Amino acid sequence: MPIFTVGYEGLDIDVFMSLLAEHNVETVVDIREIPLSRKPGFSKKSLTSALHFSGFKYVHMVNLGCPKPVRNCYREDGDWKRYKQGFLKHLKKQKAPIAELSDLAGSSNCALLCYEADFNFCHRSMVANAVRDYSGMRVEHIRAVTV
Repeated sequence: MPIFTVGYEGLDIDVFMSLLAEHNVETVVDIREIPLSRKPGFSKKSLTSALHFSGFKYVHMVNLGCPKPVRNCYREDGDWKRYKQGFLKHLKKQKAPIAELSDLAGSSNCALLCYEADFNFCHRSMVANAVRDYSGMRVEHIRAVTV
């Protein structure tokens, strides 16, 4: 069973739910440090409700979110290399949450949730890779097909 990642940038809640269903996701693991969104349906409370209504579970793992100082620095300078170094430094201290996530993903088909559409420029790829390194689980990135 793989661990999936998914970004909701450019998606509405219905398309997002369809993508989860297409990939047989059971549990959405929100790894945003602060699970708020200006995008309708993607803040924690409304997302949890929509997911539960559609038969999905929701888990928020705040410790796997990107710390504010790293996010703020990236917002200011756009330096992906620096962002990645900062987040990986944070992630090295998150052994227990990575183990917990690995256990969860071993018993439920999970998708790591964040905003960015491009997994190459999102911390969720680094979290997924940490799970892969811990458990040997394969990583797959869910992407919406755009026409």
